[in-house]
Amino acid sequence: MDRKYLQLVIENIKVAFGSIRSQWLRAILTMLIIAIGITALVGILTSIDGIKSSITSNFTSMGANTFTIRNRGSNIRIGRGGKKPKNYTRITYREAERFQETFQFPALVSVSAYASFASTLTHGSEKTQPNINVMGCDANYFAVTGYEIERGRNFSETELRFGIPAIIIGKEVKDVLFKKNVDAIGKVISVGGSKYNVIGVLAEKGSSMGFGGDKTCMITLINARQHYLSPKTSFTISVLADNVASLESAISESTGTFRVVRGVNAGEENNFEIVRSDNLSKMLVDNLYEVQVAGFLIGIITLMGAAIGLMNIMLVSVTERTREVGVRKALGATKAFIRLQFLVEAVSISVLGGLFGIVFGIMIGNGVSSFIGGGFIIPWLWIIVGVIICFVVGVVSGIYPAIKASNLDPIESLRFE
Repeated sequence: MDRKYLQLVIENIKVAFGSIRSQWLRAILTMLIIAIGITALVGILTSIDGIKSSITSNFTSMGANTFTIRNRGSNIRIGRGGKKPKNYTRITYREAERFQETFQFPALVSVSAYASFASTLTHGSEKTQPNINVMGCDANYFAVTGYEIERGRNFSETELRFGIPAIIIGKEVKDVLFKKNVDAIGKVISVGGSKYNVIGVLAEKGSSMGFGGDKTCMITLINARQHYLSPKTSFTISVLADNVASLESAISESTGTFRVVRGVNAGEENNFEIVRSDNLSKMLVDNLYEVQVAGFLIGIITLMGAAIGLMNIMLVSVTERTREVGVRKALGATKAFIRLQFLVEAVSISVLGGLFGIVFGIMIGNGVSSFIGGGFIIPWLWIIVGVIICFVVGVVSGIYPAIKASNLDPIESLRFE
């Protein structure tokens, strides 16, 4: 009995696919409706996964054992959620210098400050867009922040002490100002009205999420103070612990040391913020949750429209095949197998359309991921979710037409023209 039932099911599936082939244009158009909905769903969610991956890798390159001391909290909020960051009095150069002198923990310390967020660099007739970050820093900055010098060298002790106009440029700056086979080392470029000798070119880092990247250049901190920084500038202290295990101890020691430097009395709260790189990464990823939910809802709404379209097509199909249903019933087909035939047809169209949509969604999502500097992602979770949703859409869209077809009177159906 079970074997006979299985054979009937297989035969019914063959009939359903035969019906799809006989109406291939209608089936393809219906599949495209489903595919668009799934493309929106998988594409958006894959893009968000790519953004998360980019954020994580971007901060991992800084090192999981790094943190910064700043005069304000992180202002990273999406929508109206989150807390407003605290702002404290600026960290002066003297305070940052005293911290470096008195901090006894075995860790690497760097002091830096943004000289400009929107500078134009020129060399001869070539010039960059006015969107280059100019950072004033010391020799430890590169090791602490994860930058690597691909060509050239770091700042010398003499350059750091006397503010000699030397500059280390990012990969994108080098590509804009110099031809492919031209060595930038030793060349003179202009930053605003000042001339700088290029002593190094950074390895490509990527500009994902706008953190640093290759549209940047570094000058010595003394030179930045002489030409760019105002008395109101707040300096940033970056610390690289020897390893992840010693990070908490380094943070505790830094907190105590800087409280003394800032003159914070016992019992008073800190008047500065310590931001761990992994906490900042987690904050950004957490803030993407609402975007992910919104993307999921957009995809579901699109699929609801696709489900309505599929149901309409199936109802038209039932009307056109009324005589066929009558013949099958006259030959002994039961209501259950008539229902199964139309359900299989609806589910097959939905799932096949969904598979095309998943492929397109992965391509679009990874295109966005590649654009922002992320890697290639195969979102297995969203693939499985997409297939399940397509199956549900097929069942929901096909159940009413299938019931309508199974309830047709065989005699009346045979008379239908």
